[in-house]
Amino acid sequence: MTEIIARGTLTGVPALSAQGLSKTYGSGANARQILGDVSFEVHDHETVCIVGPSGAGKTTLLRCLAGLMPSTAGSVFIGEEKVVGPPRRMAVVFQDYSRSLMPWMTVQANVELPLRGRPGLTAADRRERAQTALASVGLENSGTLHPWQLSGGMQQRVAIARALAYEPDVLLMDEPFASVDAQTRADLEDLTHAIKAKYGMTILLVTHDISESVYLADRVIVLSGTPTSVTEIVPVDLPYPRDQVSTKSTSEFSELRGHILGLVRRTQP
Repeated sequence: MTEIIARGTLTGVPALSAQGLSKTYGSGANARQILGDVSFEVHDHETVCIVGPSGAGKTTLLRCLAGLMPSTAGSVFIGEEKVVGPPRRMAVVFQDYSRSLMPWMTVQANVELPLRGRPGLTAADRRERAQTALASVGLENSGTLHPWQLSGGMQQRVAIARALAYEPDVLLMDEPFASVDAQTRADLEDLTHAIKAKYGMTILLVTHDISESVYLADRVIVLSGTPTSVTEIVPVDLPYPRDQVSTKSTSEFSELRGHILGLVRRTQP
């Protein structure tokens, strides 16, 4: 059976790290601790997935990592830089693409939007980056459309393209494929692999889908129930390139999926 990877096994400065992270909502008798003591590292060019029981605080954890929410204790680092707010070297793709895209703006304008605050980029630079990113997700001919003219899967591709155009070192994804149908989800999983191969960025993805975590990840972080801590970090040694049929049909895939599912179920309240 797979084994936990001890911290420090992988060499070099981590692309992203959480050190003793905790989060409590409220105070006094009304205090509720969500994150207990969460520590892990994500290294350059890794894809790491986070899974855990419902209510374990996975989205809270991701928001703390992204600097969108202050932690109660502990620290987050992107490289050697401490995260005290949304870092410029990071981009986030949220689950609810319908709320993250501006319906009155074209697809092209939506992708260019976060680039407006990047110093040194001209309008032509922003346009070129957006067009390249849209081509990377298969939407090179959709720039003049509006989000409401696209399917849910295509809208999420727009959200991913917007993150790619920003050219982050670290890409965080919060249940990015949960709101689409099964076939579209499989297509977007394969798109994630293609993006990783092309851009070489570090990806941290939160998901409820155990099969998805095994298919996408180099390592899977399994969280406990609240107050949340890291139960185990499972290495996924499946070879690349991965395929929806052949990879998921292997005994190795089934063994990993079963092991992770067992961990999650044992940590449920």
